[in-house]
Amino acid sequence: MAQEVQMLGTGNAFLPYGRFHSFAMIDSKHVIDCPPTAMSSLRRAGVPLCEIETIFITHIHGDHVFGFPFFLLERRYISDREMQKPLTVVAAEGVKEHLWHLCELAYPGSLEEIFATVEWRTESEGALSSGLTWKRFRVLHDESVDPYGYHFNAGQFGSFVHSGDSGPCDTLHDEILSADMAILEMGLPEWVESDHHHKPSDIQSLAQRAAHIPLIITHTFIDQPGFNAKPTVTDTYPVHPKNVHHAEDGLRLIHDSRGWVLER
Repeated sequence: MAQEVQMLGTGNAFLPYGRFHSFAMIDSKHVIDCPPTAMSSLRRAGVPLCEIETIFITHIHGDHVFGFPFFLLERRYISDREMQKPLTVVAAEGVKEHLWHLCELAYPGSLEEIFATVEWRTESEGALSSGLTWKRFRVLHDESVDPYGYHFNAGQFGSFVHSGDSGPCDTLHDEILSADMAILEMGLPEWVESDHHHKPSDIQSLAQRAAHIPLIITHTFIDQPGFNAKPTVTDTYPVHPKNVHHAEDGLRLIHDSRGWVLER
């Protein structure tokens, strides 16, 4: 038995060439956030939307939740017309109201029934029936969108941290140092003045502190190499220590007897 995480999307809000929005899936049943490209990402991976059991929300910026109305719409009218498949959303207090307003804006009058079937869990720590546990913790991002990261643990099948959107901060980095792996955003190049995202130099510093931990980079501003087009920003990866891996869409991370293994 193994735990698997698949990087269904790895781009930031600006959709660098070759990438969908940052979007991770655990064991083909649970996803982290629901970006605008969520439906396309799941279909490209061959996963029916009705098979997703849990959505973990990190924060309510558009590139992380604007796919939610489409996700419910597809389940209601295509893949789960009888609304028999359970769906749980794990999120902070207040997210339910934001997502309901979003659904009403997108499809007024069409999503009430299926929205009412969703189970909402707001506790900061919990467990799924599979035994996977989560811990939600505060990160450094726009406070108006209530930003969090998650620490997932499947016992002998490995643990990992998902940063959500965050700049460097002690709460996030401490969680990473206690995990087997981290999925970490690198949303901005060096020349942008902001402390709300990691930049390449921040990744460099953390990689040296956490040399024994694989750092999987997502939510990147870098185009996937190989496109014959003018780069959105750049298509060149920075040089980082060997424990840093710049993910591309479709990357699989599998935990087995060897630990976390990357399958490209």
